[in-house]
Amino acid sequence: MPLKTNHPEKKTWLPVPVNSDFPIQNIPFGVFLTRDDIITIGSRIGDYAIDLGALHQLGYFKDIPLTDDIFLQDTLNDFISDGKKTWRLVRNRISEIFDINNDQLKNNEDHKNIVLFTMDEIEMQLPVQIGDYTDFYSSKEHATNVGKMFRDPENALLPNWLHIPVGYHGRSSSIVPSGTSVRRPMGQTLPAGADQPIFGPSKLVDFELEMAFITTDANVLGEPIPVEEAENYIFGMVLFNDWSARDIQKWEYVPLGPFLAKNFASSISPWIVTLDALEPFRVGSPEQTPKPLPYLQQSGKKGFDINLEVAIKPENGKATTVTRSNFKYMYWTMAQQLAHHTINGCKVNSGDMMGSGTISGPTPDTYGSMLELTWRGEKPLTLEDGSTRKFIEDHDTVTITGYCQKDNVRIGFGEVTTKLLPVFQQKKK
Repeated sequence: MPLKTNHPEKKTWLPVPVNSDFPIQNIPFGVFLTRDDIITIGSRIGDYAIDLGALHQLGYFKDIPLTDDIFLQDTLNDFISDGKKTWRLVRNRISEIFDINNDQLKNNEDHKNIVLFTMDEIEMQLPVQIGDYTDFYSSKEHATNVGKMFRDPENALLPNWLHIPVGYHGRSSSIVPSGTSVRRPMGQTLPAGADQPIFGPSKLVDFELEMAFITTDANVLGEPIPVEEAENYIFGMVLFNDWSARDIQKWEYVPLGPFLAKNFASSISPWIVTLDALEPFRVGSPEQTPKPLPYLQQSGKKGFDINLEVAIKPENGKATTVTRSNFKYMYWTMAQQLAHHTINGCKVNSGDMMGSGTISGPTPDTYGSMLELTWRGEKPLTLEDGSTRKFIEDHDTVTITGYCQKDNVRIGFGEVTTKLLPVFQQKKK
């Protein structure tokens, strides 16, 4: 099935602002609540959300084998289950409908009034029901920085790190869409010099700059996914802020790894950008030494050149960009992560989410967490309003943005924006 959506000269009859993340070459997928309080599956071009359920009911997908209710659901899971051929057919058709030379919908005011919404008329929802969530630890620079801080600086990486994409299973119930505030968590910590833990609010809440990919039904129980086939089972990507409570994590993570420090909240951007849309932005991934075992050996360009930024905004201040990084720095690729995840026969389902792990680059201005940017709080950051930060404070808003750019085409992910609220207070009866 040919890919017809990526030509850099392609134009649309919808107005698209300069430097929009959502030109006609993007065509992401999401779920939104309409002005009529109806939840629907949609796409986006420029500042317009497109109701795919309405488009389907009006006959615009009539030649594509889709069930009548495929877009009339509150998650993308069933659509994702239909597989790559269907995703591509639908994106190609949307691209045709909104092409500048196609008058079919352009000149039909009644249909446009049903199908199109401005972004201020809708409310974005969590795009998929996430059954399982895995978080990897795949940035060599991040793993090295953490190893230097907390272990032997001369042997920062643990012995297994260069041989396997290290990961852990997270908590899907705590994943929320952009715009949903989260609470500072409570938990146990071990103060410096103490031999007994205390209970209270985390004092070291941190963002983690990540991306995540969403899978389709990929295999049956017991069936590994070969690394060269893995991308066929990846629907698309989102921005991901995997919140972390560093002081809780330090006390609890031995011997089984992250637990309460990570499962209190994770935030994702609401539009899923497909791998088809990202195809023009492929790059080679970092050289892997030693050479991985055969089941992890890959060929071709498996990395993606995605520019990433994080900004912190105090409650009454201006936003300050604190880091600029790039997804291309990831040592282990998505294909390798999915291949390793299933090499033991683990079943992967539609809507499962795999986090990249914190994305850090080679220089301090590309680090992907406050832990690294302030080096455990030893080098506080100064924000534009003059205030300083070692970690994230109550009422701070953290925003992650990401985009690719090449041949005058910008493909972006929008943003994931989250405000950190104080700890939850029980109401007195």
